[in-house]
Amino acid sequence: MLQIYDSLSRSKRPFKPVRQGEVSMYVCGMTVYDYCHLGHARMLVGFDVIARWLRASGYKLNYVRNITDVDDKIIRRAVESNQKISEVTRFFIDAMHADERALNVLPPDQEPRATAYVPHMLEIIAELQKKGLAYQAKDGDVNFAVRQFPGYGKLSGKSLDQLRAGERVAVSDAKRDPLDFVLWKAAKPEEPQESKWDSTYGAGRPGWHIECSAMSHAVLGLPLDIHGGGPDLKFPHHENEIAQSEGAFGQALANTWMHCGPLMVDAEKMSKSLGNFRTIRQTIDGEPDKGHAQYSPNVREAEMLRFFIVRNHYRSAQNYTPDNLADAQAALDRLYMTLQSIPAAQVTVDWQAAWTRDFKAAMDDDFNTASAIAVLFELSGLANRSQDPQVSGQLLALGKVLGLFTVEPTDYFKQPTRYTHRAIKAVEAVKAVKATQSPAAAELVAAELSDEEIETKVQARVKAKQSKDFKLADQIREELAAAGVLLEDKPGGLTQWRRG
Repeated sequence: MLQIYDSLSRSKRPFKPVRQGEVSMYVCGMTVYDYCHLGHARMLVGFDVIARWLRASGYKLNYVRNITDVDDKIIRRAVESNQKISEVTRFFIDAMHADERALNVLPPDQEPRATAYVPHMLEIIAELQKKGLAYQAKDGDVNFAVRQFPGYGKLSGKSLDQLRAGERVAVSDAKRDPLDFVLWKAAKPEEPQESKWDSTYGAGRPGWHIECSAMSHAVLGLPLDIHGGGPDLKFPHHENEIAQSEGAFGQALANTWMHCGPLMVDAEKMSKSLGNFRTIRQTIDGEPDKGHAQYSPNVREAEMLRFFIVRNHYRSAQNYTPDNLADAQAALDRLYMTLQSIPAAQVTVDWQAAWTRDFKAAMDDDFNTASAIAVLFELSGLANRSQDPQVSGQLLALGKVLGLFTVEPTDYFKQPTRYTHRAIKAVEAVKAVKATQSPAAAELVAAELSDEEIETKVQARVKAKQSKDFKLADQIREELAAAGVLLEDKPGGLTQWRRG
């Protein structure tokens, strides 16, 4: 039976949806004012794997991931770039979708945008005010009265006094209590007209937290089977969602709360101020942040990034370093080498086989993809020993359950990759080139070869072998190896190559 760790109860529990055989899952999505970064990648891939496994387990899933398309940061970006808010959000929504496709993240079933649900937000705010949980302050903002909601802090596990002591930002004098948070922001004269809605509270716009309470209720109803998001959303966003939704509707917002673990960069939290901020497209060698929403990613690096995320449990901390990505690239390459050497038979997953039972047990244990990936390597080893296309077929089929193996092995290996340990050996390669005094080899080390240039070299080596000029054949192999191109001789004189 599927077991899921619930962030609210802080325990792993059997999963029982509200309606048998059906699952409603709401995940907080992006605020679209910039390109998606590596933390977003972890959330997107993590919940994509969860959605895939729920469907593979036979559930009828309704997966909703919202878009925040009105926010202080979006308004600031629009003003600074002299654009309409809608132009900014349209561009970065397109960019987000391009990143999703690059990582083989399937679209959610529904993708509501906050601006379409402002009337429902106002209805919820009115209900909270009616129940004494909201008030309009002298500055025009409508705030949630935190101390009037029993149990505030139950998700974060902090008392009101602890939360008060942890404040680091200036508090508006208009609030009755420093912990109160905004539900409706009064419009300011200098703000774009696009960011203003009429209401009984005056012109303004919704606060961030009320947006998700409104969208989840309107699209899926209550209670949700699963509510999820990144680790930084547990407090205050999800804590505030609970207060708003449960305060307004008098029932639980969600039965299971799920949060991804943090993604670090060189053991530090990723931030622009530390200079370690990385977008998805920078990482997978597309058109890095050059003003284009669409781009053509390096498919080998893109799948490596997905594999890098999936090989770790979704709740664990994950550290981004070039070496860790190189390890992930090398591991994924080994699986692809199996699929290249033993072409996979077309099979369906045999869930009665020992390895697939282990795979299912891992995924049913709170989506333990780390253990599921270990099963893929067991299958890879078995396929290499047995040379059985059926086993290779099972490897391919199970990998696809996790969203892996998106391209043919031959095409995969023809893609260059920056994430190899070859960089560590670069100095040795240069020394070897200098020792041989080979201008051709030096050129290969200095420049990346095109597919056509590699094919020409390979054919020259084939002809050298046919004429028994083995010295020349070995020299060509070494030159290609120095350029990161590895050769594999097959029966019948066929030579396959791949980029290392």
